[in-house]
Amino acid sequence: MKKIELLAPAGNLEKAKIAILYGADAVYVGGKQFSLRSRASNFSLEEITELVQFANAHNSHVHVTVNMLPHESDFKGLKDYLLKLDQAGVHAIIVASPAIMSLAKSLNVSYEVHVSTQHSSTNSSAVQFWKEQGMDRVVLARECQLHEIEAICQKNILPIEVFIHGGMCISYSGRCVLSNHMTLRDANRGGCAQSCRWKYHVMDQDKEISDRNQLFSMSSKDLQAVDYIEQFIKMGVASLKIEGRMKSAYYLATVVSSYRTLIDSIYEFGYAKDQIIQKVKNEIAKAENRPTGPGFYQGIPDQNVQLYREHDETVTQEYVAIVIDFDGEWVTLQVKNHFICNQNLEIFGPHISSTQIQLEVVYDLDGNVLDICNKPMQLIKTRWDGPVEVNAMIRKIR
Repeated sequence: MKKIELLAPAGNLEKAKIAILYGADAVYVGGKQFSLRSRASNFSLEEITELVQFANAHNSHVHVTVNMLPHESDFKGLKDYLLKLDQAGVHAIIVASPAIMSLAKSLNVSYEVHVSTQHSSTNSSAVQFWKEQGMDRVVLARECQLHEIEAICQKNILPIEVFIHGGMCISYSGRCVLSNHMTLRDANRGGCAQSCRWKYHVMDQDKEISDRNQLFSMSSKDLQAVDYIEQFIKMGVASLKIEGRMKSAYYLATVVSSYRTLIDSIYEFGYAKDQIIQKVKNEIAKAENRPTGPGFYQGIPDQNVQLYREHDETVTQEYVAIVIDFDGEWVTLQVKNHFICNQNLEIFGPHISSTQIQLEVVYDLDGNVLDICNKPMQLIKTRWDGPVEVNAMIRKIR
């Protein structure tokens, strides 16, 4: 049986390389054109080419999102762009528009064409339709339940991709126009303002009926599907997708490495061990800044999977440094967030499980001893007893 794919997002080249180093079998990225998530940095064709070369060297793939729903004025340069993606060597494009799908196929490109979740494909008849159009994979709607995914996979029509982690739409994915109406930012052309996550005063005519101390929102809890990975593998799902092209490199490293650990363990032992499931959940929690839930996998979500009231969405600051260099004794770190010497920290990396360390003495590059490291991007030198590797990350212990 072909091993399931772990597919990670990336908003820029640095994040994409980190995702691959931390265990992603493939990454999906957006180009400068024809892609949603316009606020992500997104990739030039030169950067896509560089990423493909990096991915090939690490036995990984690159998928490029060409998933905007184009209006009449949005087609300029599309054919040339699709051909250049083929020249760059990408493995697949993720597409929402049937017009772009058919154009890509007519060009006899070597990459696969995957049907975006924007189409809300929720049944095997829809998958059959996409097969008849020549598509290579279908990304199912996030609104599918476990038994529906299993029934679709049993038909064995096309490879199936499902989401396992990240943000959820309050509406059917890709069918929301709140952002269009409220900010003139088109969610389906890359401009979603996430209006559902705003805090609202609820009014009855001129009278406010909401609690001024607990304003209303329509947001959903983020998806976290650790408990269902074994089932997806046994169903024959082709790819497990993490959402979050706007997320940080630290978030990606934490989430990707956690799911990588779980997937590899399931293949090794034949099932998901309880202690590994709990370990993975604990690791993922170190990078989360929103409550999580099962999405639709247990059935239609009830009020416990929604975020109607105030909730904390502040960015976590546990991530304090990344390993830039190691000469066998001294470690060069780049500071990311404030920390102090002799503070309890832990390191994790592409080949390192979370391990507690302590930085007793830290120097700047001029040899000055530092008691506090509070200058982001500053390079410092230190050493410790324990594991270390380049691109490993160091974080505070909560």
